[in-house]
Amino acid sequence: MEETKQQPLALRVCAELAGSLLLCFAIYAFSTWGSAVYGVNVVFIPFATGLAYAVITSLFSRISGGQLNPAVTVAAVLTSKTPLVEGILYVIAQVVGAIAAAFAVVKLLPTSEQVAAKVWLSPAVNGFEQGSVSYTLLTQYGITFSVTLAIAVEVVASLIVVGAAMSSMNKADEFNGRYALTMGGAYAIAVAISYPVTGAGLNPARSTGIALAAVNEGLTQNPLQQLWVFWIAPVLAAAIVALVMIVVQMATAAKPKAVADAVAETAEGGDVEQEPLDDASDASAEEGAGEQAEEAEVRDQQTESQSDADEGVERD
Repeated sequence: MEETKQQPLALRVCAELAGSLLLCFAIYAFSTWGSAVYGVNVVFIPFATGLAYAVITSLFSRISGGQLNPAVTVAAVLTSKTPLVEGILYVIAQVVGAIAAAFAVVKLLPTSEQVAAKVWLSPAVNGFEQGSVSYTLLTQYGITFSVTLAIAVEVVASLIVVGAAMSSMNKADEFNGRYALTMGGAYAIAVAISYPVTGAGLNPARSTGIALAAVNEGLTQNPLQQLWVFWIAPVLAAAIVALVMIVVQMATAAKPKAVADAVAETAEGGDVEQEPLDDASDASAEEGAGEQAEEAEVRDQQTESQSDADEGVERD
C-alpha cells in the first residue's frame, strides 16, 4: 500500500471530537427516545451500537485512526501505537464530543408533567444497583446488580473491545475496512454482555457525557456517583491488553535472538574443534610424505645393489 502523508495533529484531534459527538449522539438517541417510544430490547441495542461504531469508525479511521474511546487510546499509547501527547489530546476531544452530544440530546427530549426527563434518560445512563437499567425489574425479586458484578462485566466486555482494536488497528491516514468491521462486531458482543447489568459503558467518554447531562434530572441514582466504575474498568482492561501485547512482543523478539546466539555458539565451537583435526591432518600428511621418501630411498638402494651384482657376474 502506498503511504500517505499523515494528517496534521489538529485535524486528527478534530476528527476524534466529531466522531465521538456523532457516535454518542446516535447511541444516546436510540437509547432514549428509541427505547422509550418503541420499547427496543436487548437484541436491538447491541446491533445498533455495533453498527454505529462500525460506520463512524470507517468515516474517521483515515484521518485519526477512529479510536473514539479513551480506553482504546490508552492501550494505543501504552503499546506505542499513538504518541503520548496525541493520546492525551484524543481523550480530551473524545470526552468533549460525548458531552456535547449528551447535552444536545437532553435538550431535544420532549417532557411534560406525565413524562419526565428520567423516563427518557434511564435506559441511556450507565450504572449499577439502583442505576442499572434492570433495576425496576430486579427489585420485584429482591435482587440488584452489585458493584462487583458491574466491574467484572465491564472489564471483560472492555477486554473484548480493546483487544479487537489493538489486533486490527492500522496507522492513521490508511483506510482499514477490517478495523471498522472488527470494532462493530466487538462492540456488539460487548454490549450484549454488559447492557443488562450496566447499560453498556465500555467507553468512558460515552458514560461521562450522559452522566453530566443527566444530573438533577430526577433519576433514581445520580450517575456521577457511579461514573468512576466506567473509567476504572475500561482503563484497567486497556492496561491488561497492553501488558499482554508487550510481553508477547518481548518473547517474540527474544526467540530469534536466542536461536541466533545458539547458531553462533555452534559455529564457534566448530572452529575450535576443527583446529586439532587440521593439525592431525597436517601431521598425517607429513608422516605419509616421510614414509614415501624412505620407501623411495630403499628402492633406490636395492636398485643400485642389484646393478652392482649384475656387473660382477658379467666380469666373471
